[in-house]
Amino acid sequence: MMVASLWTSFFGLQCIVQHPTFPDLKEFQMKQVLSFAVVMTLAVCGLSVSAEDIKSGLKAGDSIGAFDVTKCAGAEKDKVAVGDNLCYRCKNGSRPQVMVFTRSTDAKVVALVKQLDEQIKKNEEAQLKAFVNYLGDSKDAASDAAKKLATTTKAENIPFVVPNEYENGPEDYGINAKAAITVIMAHEGKVKANYAYARASELDVEAVIGDLKKILN
Repeated sequence: MMVASLWTSFFGLQCIVQHPTFPDLKEFQMKQVLSFAVVMTLAVCGLSVSAEDIKSGLKAGDSIGAFDVTKCAGAEKDKVAVGDNLCYRCKNGSRPQVMVFTRSTDAKVVALVKQLDEQIKKNEEAQLKAFVNYLGDSKDAASDAAKKLATTTKAENIPFVVPNEYENGPEDYGINAKAAITVIMAHEGKVKANYAYARASELDVEAVIGDLKKILN
């Protein structure tokens, strides 16, 4: 729609400058054509930006540092009580683990958590672990959302937590404030894969789950 409007404006301008009484016609036309080309380039580039272009979180090869969180719900058998403050990354040690940082309870997030829960059951021998970090401007609101997500997903093996640095997660993890979802897969203390989406609705659940092989082999 925006590009179409620009074309309409451009051709309207062409009609004006082609009038025989218009002064310095060639010079004016050249300047307008160049200006229009710049505007069109910027417009097209702006339209081409997708959620896949967003960068968020640690990258493959980075070490995963310790960070404390408060457990809000989930994983009733992991011997951590709701309300406890601890480092789940540390608790999981060098085991293969998936860290989800979310600001949304979108259906795609629910689907991801459900499938991760199933994969944990299937890969019990490999000791696959996962935990969901809910982020937000308010710690109380983030805690409520984490509990809601736990109830909706009915996940049995995944704890739902709020990081002490609840707005954007641990500083050294580089979670982008504009990312609705950031998923980090790690094994033996190193990041093996990273996924980030500006909008939760664009989360590619199958792609994320399909790449669990990167930390299970």
